[in-house]
Amino acid sequence: MLKSIYKENRTFTIGILGGGQLAKMLASAAYRMGLNVAIIENHRESPAGDMTKSDFSIGWHNSVDLDEFIEESDIITLENEFIDPEILEYIEKQRKVYPTSQTMRLVQDKLTQKETFQNAGLPVPKFEKIENIDDLAEFSKKYGFPFVLKARKYGYDGYGNATVFDEDHIAPAINKFSNSEKKRDLMAEAFVDFTKELAVIIARNPTGETVVYPCVETVQYRHICHEVIAPAEIDLSLQKEAQNIALKAVESINGIGVFGVELFLTKDNKILINEIAPRPHNSGHYTIEGCQTSQFENCIRAACNLPLGSSKLIAPAAAMVNLLGERDGIGVPENISPLLRHNSVWLHLYNKKSSRNGRKMGHITAVGETQTIALGRAKSAADAIEW
Repeated sequence: MLKSIYKENRTFTIGILGGGQLAKMLASAAYRMGLNVAIIENHRESPAGDMTKSDFSIGWHNSVDLDEFIEESDIITLENEFIDPEILEYIEKQRKVYPTSQTMRLVQDKLTQKETFQNAGLPVPKFEKIENIDDLAEFSKKYGFPFVLKARKYGYDGYGNATVFDEDHIAPAINKFSNSEKKRDLMAEAFVDFTKELAVIIARNPTGETVVYPCVETVQYRHICHEVIAPAEIDLSLQKEAQNIALKAVESINGIGVFGVELFLTKDNKILINEIAPRPHNSGHYTIEGCQTSQFENCIRAACNLPLGSSKLIAPAAAMVNLLGERDGIGVPENISPLLRHNSVWLHLYNKKSSRNGRKMGHITAVGETQTIALGRAKSAADAIEW
């Protein structure tokens, strides 16, 4: 595809729906490959929008802005799953979009997502559609406490989830969603008694070629990822099982692009799918320096139907630590000099204009001879930055 476009003596432009840190890292990979980038986001001065002249900052809900973005782009991918499939269908009349609107219809609604995986014979927690408080009471009788009430759409980093610990928490949980301006469709999932949270990045292009990244462990606190350890410190057989489940999950939705598959490892060594993200994923940021080909470059390759790159680790182990906001204020650290004195670590700041408590402002990657060494280096460097 790209070879013929280069022959036409013009630069190929990849359009990205969304302008956050994922789009910023996608754009960096695209620029290294000699591509131009167009960004559309619903506000000005997004991290990725600042990197390109082709910044459409009114957003995809504005028909003029969207049409100009489509005209500028040769092919389109996305950095978040919150764009209505109807918008993707509109774009598909003029340009190829990966992941497709069909894939997004199977993924965006978490109930549909779970039903799709279950129908494909993949392991998932017990779940049910919830329409009212009586449904919640009935769910608790079937599966006990605690369980998790989830908004079926537009939830991330714990937003859109409520843990129901006992009968007294049922009404407050459902009221959390019904009190919003727009009533949200809900589902419930049985609580999974897990020992580790795992993740696998999968890349897949339109020809069906796939690349499977190492199975990693993610360390979560209050539903926000704090650390990623690659590879996960579990038996090799469990690593391979997690990779196989993740690959089948992507194939079940005919996914094209890069996907982050989150999984649970239970106390009896069973692996269950938590959910899938149809885009580059926080658990795969370590791949920029930790693997031969990053998840971001393979996302660009997949969208452009190019051969995929190797997912092999360049060192025995890698780790990533998220840099999370600790206060409300500007998004720029006061001093990074102490951090830069650390060896075998890499700093990524996302150029977000404002900080708030728990907001992802950047990350640090480190490599090492063991997982303990890599994580120790990343955490030590993270502690050295001054906010």
